[in-house]
Amino acid sequence: MRSLVVLAVIGFFAQLVDGSLGMAYGVTSTSLLLLAGIAPASASAVVHLAEVGTTIASGAAHWRFGNVDWRVVAIMAAPGGIAAFFGAHFLVGLDGDAAKPVVSTILLGLGIYVLIRFLRMPTTRPSFQGRLPKRLLVPLAAAAGALDAVGGGGWGPVGTPTLLASGKIAPRKVIGSIDTSEFVVALGASAGFLTGLGAAGIDFAWVLALLLGGVVAAPIAAYLVRHLAPRVLAVAAGGLIIWTNTRTLVNTDTAQALLGPAAGTVLLGALFAAWAALVVRTVRGELRTRAAERAGEAVADRATSPVEA
Repeated sequence: MRSLVVLAVIGFFAQLVDGSLGMAYGVTSTSLLLLAGIAPASASAVVHLAEVGTTIASGAAHWRFGNVDWRVVAIMAAPGGIAAFFGAHFLVGLDGDAAKPVVSTILLGLGIYVLIRFLRMPTTRPSFQGRLPKRLLVPLAAAAGALDAVGGGGWGPVGTPTLLASGKIAPRKVIGSIDTSEFVVALGASAGFLTGLGAAGIDFAWVLALLLGGVVAAPIAAYLVRHLAPRVLAVAAGGLIIWTNTRTLVNTDTAQALLGPAAGTVLLGALFAAWAALVVRTVRGELRTRAAERAGEAVADRATSPVEA
């Protein structure tokens, strides 16, 4: 029972991050399931089956708050879902012990990507205008969908920063569109895992626990996306992803033979300390930025207010 409660909390936190950033539900959840010793294919299957429900809730909430660009969803959903189906079959075909360090390496890379991408984000919110062509959206969706199934996450970490970097779509609509189209990706990956693993290879109690936590968080995240600091959430989630997957890699037989247990412990401790310091620094930077914005707004208000006689 305790493990199911923990899974529900993981699902809540992962969906809160995902619904606010447009990424990291699968990467965060899969990283923590691998940390618990779950085989990569089973972990990705549990996460994607839970995502079928969480993406419905998240998509509906984003639609309710006007965060969805339906053209982007219509173009990206189908190629993403098809690629996820075949990506799931590819992961099922890998040996579990051999696949774990491979998947953890992919997740580690995604965590580093999330961290760097949002640390380099401008402190001011840019103006996004225009339309992205299909020739970019279709291959992007196929690559992100395949990586999502194989790595247990990737749709958001690949899709969201790419769409943001294009300068064509408002950030909240990027996040809402990626979250909404992820429903089809989750369906495709789930179908791939069910046909490849079979229902007996999936713990549906775990699916339900992750799903309940995510469904509770989905409307909260869709509302908070307009108010939370994306940089702080991304640094917190990216650091967690990096630490958990580094721990998985450090505990492999190869790493233990090369580094030894003491060196691995020191490395993990140093990573945790660096992560905590980076979160504190990011929060302070965000507070300074907001204070400067408020001061600038106050100056502008005084400049435009009528002069008293």
